[in-house]
This record gives sequence, structure tokens and C-alpha cells, in this order.
Amino acid sequence: MRKDSLAFALSGTVFGLLVGWMIGTQQVPEPVAPAPVAAAAAPAAPAQPNTPPPLDQARATALEQQAAAEPRSAAVRVDLGNVYFDAERFAEAAPWYEAALEIDPTNVNASTDLAIVYFYQGQMDRALAQLDRALAIDPRHPKALLNQGIIRAFGKQDLAGAEESWTRVVEIAPDSVEGQRARQGLDGLRAAHNAEAPGGAAAGQ
Repeated sequence: MRKDSLAFALSGTVFGLLVGWMIGTQQVPEPVAPAPVAAAAAPAAPAQPNTPPPLDQARATALEQQAAAEPRSAAVRVDLGNVYFDAERFAEAAPWYEAALEIDPTNVNASTDLAIVYFYQGQMDRALAQLDRALAIDPRHPKALLNQGIIRAFGKQDLAGAEESWTRVVEIAPDSVEGQRARQGLDGLRAAHNAEAPGGAAAGQ
């Protein structure tokens, strides 16, 4: 129960912010000042379901034709994965990332994006295993480490593991967007621990 309550407290503060950022990593992130952790809980009532961006069907069709013409091109398959990912059509994105990695298994970005796809499909163990493969190639990859922390925290309720991943991001790339998000995750963990500690805000409730 204690771990569940900590996970719930964490998710109430930073879950939307971090997972929202994670899905946005297909585009080059614009510089954004990190929001206070408390502000992340502001959109607490998801009354209106988010509408996924529309699929760029013309681009998808063109890329599929190119992929058929270039059976050994990993880059084209990554681009196709990105097109479907951007439209939040994860079941269609996964095979293209997988195909790209069959051609180029050292592509850490594609491996990380495939892990995110697995996360959104509810395949937490598979997502973490995919990130392990990415980090075996590049142990200092901030995006892979950040997402490892997110999946550990919200997919597996492994808060100690999330703290380890996010601390590593801050050590490696403190001034990057990933470093900012990891720091926010760590702040959320500390706030949750403080709320659960004797005499904390949650004490006696």
C-alpha cells in the first residue's frame, strides 16, 4: 500500500507532464521553461479526451513506396515509424521501428522510440527490455534514461529505479530538456516521500 500511495502521489504531480513530454519527443522540442511541479497537476480533470494528430497519409504512402523500393534502408523505416508515432498510431509504428532495427540494431534513437511505443501499448517489460538494449549501445543516452525512469515509475511502480534513472540523466545532461524533465521527476519523488513521511502533509490522513 505504501508504494502504491507514493506512486499515486507522484503521478498526481508529474505524470501528465513527463508522459506528455515523452510522446512529444518525435518532434524537436522547443525550449520550454520547466514548469513548477505543482503546476503539472493543474490540468487534473481530463474532461475532454485528447484528439490524436491526424495521420499524414500522403507522407505515409510515399514512405511505404520508398521502403518497398529500398529494402535495406533503416532510415526510411524510422521515418515511417515516426509518421505513425506522431499520429499516436502505435500499433502501426512498432513494425516499422522493429524493421529498422533489424537492419541497423545500433540505432539508439529508434530503439528508444520503439520502447515508448511498447509503453503506450501497455507492454512495460518489453519496453524496459528495449531500453536495456538501447543503453547497452549508449549508456549515456539521456532520452533513453529519462524514458526508462518514466516507465519504471508509472509502468512498474519502481520508484527507486526511476530515481536511479533520472539521477543519471541529471548527471549526464543537466542543462538539456531531458535533464530538466528528470529533475522535475526527482522533485516529484521527493515531494511524494515528504508527504508520506511522519509529520508530512499526508500524515494522519
